[in-house]
Amino acid sequence: MKLPSWLTKRVSSFEVIEEMEHLLHSFSVHTVCQEARCPNIGECFSQRTAAFMILGDVCTRNCYFCAVKKGKPLFPDMEEPERIAQVVAKLDLRYVVITSVTRDDLPDGGARQFAGTITAIKKLCGEKTFVEVLIPDFCGSLSSLQEVLQAKPLVLNHNLETVPALYTEVRPEADYQRSLQLLKECKRIYPKIYTKSGLMVGLGEKKDEVVQVMQDLRNVDCDILTIGQYLRPSPEHLEVKEFIPPATFEWYEKVAYSLRFLYVASSPFVRSSYMAKNWLKSLT
Repeated sequence: MKLPSWLTKRVSSFEVIEEMEHLLHSFSVHTVCQEARCPNIGECFSQRTAAFMILGDVCTRNCYFCAVKKGKPLFPDMEEPERIAQVVAKLDLRYVVITSVTRDDLPDGGARQFAGTITAIKKLCGEKTFVEVLIPDFCGSLSSLQEVLQAKPLVLNHNLETVPALYTEVRPEADYQRSLQLLKECKRIYPKIYTKSGLMVGLGEKKDEVVQVMQDLRNVDCDILTIGQYLRPSPEHLEVKEFIPPATFEWYEKVAYSLRFLYVASSPFVRSSYMAKNWLKSLT
């Protein structure tokens, strides 16, 4: 399927991208930008920012939209949080996104590593640096969620990814209600932590199904919503069913704001962590 005109991007400076890649490699740090083949990598790297991915680069789940490697991961690197904090300090970042592969092989799902990374960043960079975490569902473990929340990130993000009717096809090892419950529990335990979730569109969902997901998220007091176009990372992944036009993204944004989300990012190239700090600017 040929890409429409609104899905073309200007190529960023290769020198800046190579500089960022060298820095990340020198600290043995992974980013979701690289591992998930994000189309925004040039833009973000050129601005010397990235979404860091902890707990290795091998995922224990087999979501059919995701380019991250699947298989049996290595044991967590306990020095990883300190290295990420050092990169954050070197880049002088004021807003940091930390995500991970899903680690169903670990008793806590990797919660300890999330908490340790938040703590390491705060210790080295101080309160001037805000941290957003994009977490897996921890198989519904409340204790794992609590461990992350106790480190007090500014934002807890967990993506629903798609509408319930497509879960079997898109992310068969996940559970829509379990993910909603995680966001609900976050607000119950730490109501002052912002919650966030994201959707991909173009997988065959209907507009009313997307609106229903928005309503479900607001019913659990989710604060921030991102909506972006699904793009097939390789021929082995799910096909794009439809390229959603910009006008539809604008319509989704208006609907979301009418439901009283605090901030909405809805456009073809939006990804969960893309320009994540912009929401904070809009509220300050």
